[in-house]
Amino acid sequence: MKYLKPTSLTWWASATPLVAGLLVAAEPLHGLFGVVQTINAVTGNIPAAALINAGLAGIGIRAAIK
Repeated sequence: MKYLKPTSLTWWASATPLVAGLLVAAEPLHGLFGVVQTINAVTGNIPAAALINAGLAGIGIRAAIK
């Protein structure tokens, strides 16, 4: 369980953009227009790939440091 640490604040700070990016990427498939509008308003229209990459990088760096 090197990468999954749900009790860690840094893990949640990295998992949040990961999940947001996955939701933005899945919008055409599932019709999540309202959710994506909210995410885009909060993030400033950052592309889904950038959000996913930021989340994965944060989780990986957090695990590498520890």
